[in-house]
Amino acid sequence: MASELIEKYMRSDKFPHMWCPGCGHGIIMRSIIEAIDRLGLEKDKVCVVSGIGCSSRAPGYMDFNTLHTTHGRALPFATGIKLANPDLHVIVVSGDGDSSAIGGNHLIHAARRNIDITTIVFNNNIYGMTGGQYSPTTPTNYFGTTAPYGNIDRSFDIAQLAGAAGATYTARSTVFHVPQLTNYIEKALNKKGFSLVEAISTCPTSFGRRNKKGDAVDMIKWLRDSAVNVSKASKMTTEEMDGKFTIGEFKDTEAPEYVEEYDKLIERLKGEDDE
Repeated sequence: MASELIEKYMRSDKFPHMWCPGCGHGIIMRSIIEAIDRLGLEKDKVCVVSGIGCSSRAPGYMDFNTLHTTHGRALPFATGIKLANPDLHVIVVSGDGDSSAIGGNHLIHAARRNIDITTIVFNNNIYGMTGGQYSPTTPTNYFGTTAPYGNIDRSFDIAQLAGAAGATYTARSTVFHVPQLTNYIEKALNKKGFSLVEAISTCPTSFGRRNKKGDAVDMIKWLRDSAVNVSKASKMTTEEMDGKFTIGEFKDTEAPEYVEEYDKLIERLKGEDDE
């Protein structure tokens, strides 16, 4: 199955990839192409857009219509693509810094508009490509090159942020919980409106090393032991959840989709011109 997916959906001439040994981003990329394969989407009807960062190199390895844009601006580019080509399945691949720092305002408004775009956030809790600076999702008291004494900021919950802003589907999983992650991505791709799946990834090189998380295998085990399903977490105390995070589906609702509303506006204005 894996070799068939690689042959069908990957640009093998671009390998080997640039990710460090133990990086979880390849696992997320495979979940994306498996979800696309399950849904039977035509390759020329899929467009994958990314910004800047380790995660944003993923579209270069995937054999779809792909666009590598500027830092934090993947969602504005994707919005233009979707408005101009409503029949395309538009996927945004973004890191935690790319999506919630320089691109944070774009994330809020894409969710608010409920435009039919699926965003996959590769969250490794750090700026991996640029030197290990702490990001908006770095947990409090964890270390980065720009937080040598520990991060005093509270971290963003990207999935909950997107849901509160208006996304109709939000979920979170990890690179340990691969079947769950793939199922969530499949549901997000099949959802009409703005959907976001946050995938907690591993970065042994920057995040793991600076925070004494061990090697890549140790980090995978850390994800296994730290993730708590949202249904179970709701019954746990704050003390019991200390050092842990929730996974699961947080929002699955219906709302008017932006491109459809835009087209209705155009048709209404055409009718007024004919009067």
